[in-house]
Amino acid sequence: MHGDTPPHDPSGTPEDDTPPASPEALPAADAPAAEPAPRARSLAPLRMVFGTAIQYPREIALALIALVITSAATLAIPYRFKVIIDEAFSGRANPAQIGHAFEYLLMIVLILGIGTALRFYFVSWLGERVVADIRLKVQENLLRLSPGFYEVNSPKEISSRMTSDTAVIENVVGTTVSVALRNTLTGIGGVGFLVFLAPQLTLGLLVGIPLVILPIVYFGRKIRTVSRTSQDRIADVGAYVTEVLSAMKIVQSFGQERREGERFAGVVESTFATAKRRILLRAAMTTLVILLVFGGIVLVMWRGALAVAAGEISGGTIAAFVLTGGLVAGALGALTEVYGDLLRGAGAASRLAELLQAKPDIAPPARPERLPVPARGSLSFRNVSFRYPARPETAALKDFTLEIEPGETVAIVGPSGAGKSTIFQLVERFYDPQVGTIRLDGVPLTSADPAEIRARIALVPQDGVLFSANARDNLRYGRWDATDADIWQAARAANAESFLRALPNGLDTYLGEGGTQLSGGQQQRVAIARALLRDAPILLLDEATSALDAESEQLVQQALDGLMKDRTTLVIAHRLATVRAADRIVVLDEGRIVEQGTHEALSKAGGLYARLARLQFAADAA
Repeated sequence: MHGDTPPHDPSGTPEDDTPPASPEALPAADAPAAEPAPRARSLAPLRMVFGTAIQYPREIALALIALVITSAATLAIPYRFKVIIDEAFSGRANPAQIGHAFEYLLMIVLILGIGTALRFYFVSWLGERVVADIRLKVQENLLRLSPGFYEVNSPKEISSRMTSDTAVIENVVGTTVSVALRNTLTGIGGVGFLVFLAPQLTLGLLVGIPLVILPIVYFGRKIRTVSRTSQDRIADVGAYVTEVLSAMKIVQSFGQERREGERFAGVVESTFATAKRRILLRAAMTTLVILLVFGGIVLVMWRGALAVAAGEISGGTIAAFVLTGGLVAGALGALTEVYGDLLRGAGAASRLAELLQAKPDIAPPARPERLPVPARGSLSFRNVSFRYPARPETAALKDFTLEIEPGETVAIVGPSGAGKSTIFQLVERFYDPQVGTIRLDGVPLTSADPAEIRARIALVPQDGVLFSANARDNLRYGRWDATDADIWQAARAANAESFLRALPNGLDTYLGEGGTQLSGGQQQRVAIARALLRDAPILLLDEATSALDAESEQLVQQALDGLMKDRTTLVIAHRLATVRAADRIVVLDEGRIVEQGTHEALSKAGGLYARLARLQFAADAA
């Protein structure tokens, strides 16, 4: 890469000894997310959602009060029509009585409007609040899970769950449940009012209710399966878009825009096909229910018309019966759609519950052993063997034994896939070895709190990973309570002060997503300053200069020399010229130590290191 250029594209290939993303394997403790989640067979997954909602009893109570008022006002309207028709249109009422009848009707309409507004506000508030709480809980648990979880569970797919699935739940809490309760109250109250108006006509109407319930049960079983599949397909769309947009440079560099468009079309069409099936099922259920409900009403009204003609009931009664019967039919029809939405919400809730229930495979022991104070910075690997859970057939490290003294600089070199990055991941206890022991200052890592272990380690990764935040927050990520004076001191030591001061708003300058406002060399120096602020006794340098041009490499190397002073340092490097000054060089091949010593001694030994050095220096000279 020439010049002080931006860092590698996110789609770039990592070092070969890092674990592959494999959906077939998952650490045992993280097993709940390893297999496809079971289809929602009922509304049971919504218990998690309602358990969150009941934390806000005041808002629920106010929403229910508004709900009861609006349902009562809705049913009061047919009754007022009965009074108006029986009295105002009878020819016996005077203008004042007619006026009062319509005034009462207008008052009911006003109450209905205000109650509806209050109901909408409180249920919408609950929907937003519940979704916010669920997102917070899921994110809190995701931050506890080990990196191995994300190597077998796509972060893009998880992100989609946090957006599309929570949107479904927001609709369930903020709309669907309210609609279900409102229509249930309206249906029950309406049936009671119908009994009061005309018991015999109502009996005929109630006979048809089982004919409505049976299709709901039948179609509901089919809809709940398709609903979960539909959510999975929506998640696929989000994951695909994120993947392609984050690798747009690669897509355009290789002229694959058309192919990616075709791939996206396939994903979208698959989503549409699943959604179409769900829509067809719901449409069929709704159509059948409406035909049964309104067909029953027509038959009942036919009987009612005969009763009016015979003088058995009044015209106002039959008018109120028709209006109320329509309300009851509408409520039952709406409940069929509500049930489908609830099933869809149950599917979304089950997918989010998987993330909430996932357990970290790396966790503090019940009684963690304290690391000694002050920290020394010694590391010990004794007979360590390790296989990635995602790749159990291949050993990343085999019988690895290494003692690192406090303040020593040890370079780790070897061909790709030799196990270099694995050592770093084990040191930070992102994984535990299957065999052997790793000790920090004499304490086994498995006996200590992972947070305390990582507090003694500063990492400078191969690409200076930055966040979508300003320069200050990216720098003090190493020590959040750092003052501006501390930040500038670290920036000065990392050869980053000059370009940071030249930013439009200094430390308050937003660096863009992934730090895109800075070049690759600048990003790397920010990462070094961040590690300086960490002020940890152990420093891990992972190919910190591999992607830089000569000038940037020199500036970064100067910063690293200052950072490494008086610290135990492990250095991974492909560029062997950068590790000549190491106290010791450890050469790995296929997970084993094959050589170790100084640069001069290894060069004279004529082994793997000498061969790698000869090839690399010859390539540099060319």
